Amino acid sequence: MTRPRILFLPGAGGSPQFWRPVAEALPATWPKEHFGWPGLGAQPHDPAIGSLDDLKRLVTNRMDEPVDLVAQSMGGVIAARIALERPELVRRLVLCVTSGGVDMAGLGPSEWRADYRRSFPKAVSWITDGPPTPPLAVENITAPTLLIWGDKDPVSPVAIGRHLADRLPQARLEIVPGGDHDVASTHADLVARLISKHLA
Repeated sequence: MTRPRILFLPGAGGSPQFWRPVAEALPATWPKEHFGWPGLGAQPHDPAIGSLDDLKRLVTNRMDEPVDLVAQSMGGVIAARIALERPELVRRLVLCVTSGGVDMAGLGPSEWRADYRRSFPKAVSWITDGPPTPPLAVENITAPTLLIWGDKDPVSPVAIGRHLADRLPQARLEIVPGGDHDVASTHADLVARLISKHLA
């Protein structure tokens, strides 16, 4: 049996480099593909990309057979949507410090848009100015899902991870002590071990 590819999806920072420290700590024989998001963070703009739907299409166009999706923050919203819309193409799912498409009101997230705009002044406007996306019916996600959260993340607090763990039928939550919103890069070896066990 051919090993499924792992598709790595970054958050709104958009960089295809975000997941590389984790990917390099996984078995070298596992096929991997890194996505970047045109127009987000410091990535070059693409006039054809103007919404999360367009980013979702970038990923699904590369999914001609079942894959494993590993996603951080905003990338987790895209991954959750794909897992709901194309369940036959998602073998396993890893969601890291994300909303996962659920309504975060009452779960304690901090506001991130002003800091993002200061960090990435040339990023496309729709990422911070667009309307909120409708909540997803995450309880219908069938793929076995690993949830990874840092306990020091103000943008996506652990309460959101616990909320997702309660709603997803096949989810397990792992909390990384001292991890913040960049837990996948600051604790890459630990995160890679968790992912390796889940995807094995």
